Amino acid sequence: MRGPALPLGLGVLALGVLALAWGGPLRWALGASFTGHMAMHMAVVAVAAPLLALGLAARCPSGGALGRLSGAPVLASAIEFVVIWGWHAPGPHRAARESLGLMALEQASFLAAATLVWLSCLGAGAAESRPRQAAGILGLLLTSMHMTLLGALIGLAPRPLYRHEGHPGHAAPAGGEGIPGLTALEDQALGGVVMLLAGGGAYLAGGLWLAARLLRDPAPEETR
Repeated sequence: MRGPALPLGLGVLALGVLALAWGGPLRWALGASFTGHMAMHMAVVAVAAPLLALGLAARCPSGGALGRLSGAPVLASAIEFVVIWGWHAPGPHRAARESLGLMALEQASFLAAATLVWLSCLGAGAAESRPRQAAGILGLLLTSMHMTLLGALIGLAPRPLYRHEGHPGHAAPAGGEGIPGLTALEDQALGGVVMLLAGGGAYLAGGLWLAARLLRDPAPEETR
């Protein structure tokens, strides 16, 4: 029973994180602010997605559709790059804030793309080929780089890019106003910092963990 319990427990944890991110106290506390959006985004891609990926990898450690899916970490990173940067362009971002359907599509695409990255990179177990493990490291480090870059660009922007609800001149939707005391530019800068630290940091930590495992595990010929 220990084997099936592991992926089930990880799945339950992931669902709990998603529930807190999409409708929990954090969202209500931060309201319609850009920082609130970014905290929700990071909870999805940097916490829930790796938990889902670890659960899937534990359930199907090799072979089958998941095995084929987890074989292209760099491609998965490129897909997430397109999804993340695309939704954070000002037009698509604002459209998702004004439409519940587009917001659901945005969040679903964040979760799917991030889970694909984590599964492709973490799916290469210690018994897999060393080149495949190295590709997993590269995939996570590339993702960390583009998350850090986007967070820095948003945080250092000299003007508001998103004109978020919850700030003066913009009606706040159900869920509350923006963060009290912060201007739109300050809110945007704080959101960029959240993305840089949480998103870039999580993927970097994952890549470093895989690198440490690769260095620790003996090469296949040494185990014979």
